[in-house]
Amino acid sequence: MTTRPEYMRNHWWWRPGWNVGRRFYTWHLTFGSQKDVHRFAEQYRTALVGAEGLDLIPDRWLHLTMQGIGFIDEVDQADVEAIVDAARARLAAVPAFDITLSAPILDPEAVLVPVQPDEPVRAVRDAIRAAIGDVLPEVPEKAEGFRPHVSVAYSDSEGQADPIGQALDAADVMPAAARIESAELIVLHRDNRMYEWEPYARVELG
Repeated sequence: MTTRPEYMRNHWWWRPGWNVGRRFYTWHLTFGSQKDVHRFAEQYRTALVGAEGLDLIPDRWLHLTMQGIGFIDEVDQADVEAIVDAARARLAAVPAFDITLSAPILDPEAVLVPVQPDEPVRAVRDAIRAAIGDVLPEVPEKAEGFRPHVSVAYSDSEGQADPIGQALDAADVMPAAARIESAELIVLHRDNRMYEWEPYARVELG
């Protein structure tokens, strides 16, 4: 059982290397055409609308963070193209799969929805990490500690967590199903207190 935090903290503090205007190559699973995920997120946005201190994530920016490559001013574009080619070869061996999103959990910086099963998500990430390793001398970010999840809100301030927890407890939301058939390489920024991006490459699963 996950212990809920007593206090929330601001998710939008500037992590090392980040600033307004900076862009980052990263792999995500996205949900642009996943209507059931959109229904699920909208119901939780409605449930949380009265809870202070949250930035609710619109459908367009729902995502499952997978694996970063690096800031665009620090990565050679030829290497990015080579990573995409390597990912196409490796992900062709990973079958498409279904996931379920159910009850969110409260993190000090976000409302997170774990995905189940998580094994196929981890298989996609492992393949992407292997593709990066085919090109770069070192794969960024740790392999360990990965928690496959989709966030529906980010904390934008410090404050008591209990009102958010109560709003989640009162919500009556059916789980959502999603079909994962691809992984996306995107160019990400956080200029507007939201993770927003432009697509770079879409790689189909096998």
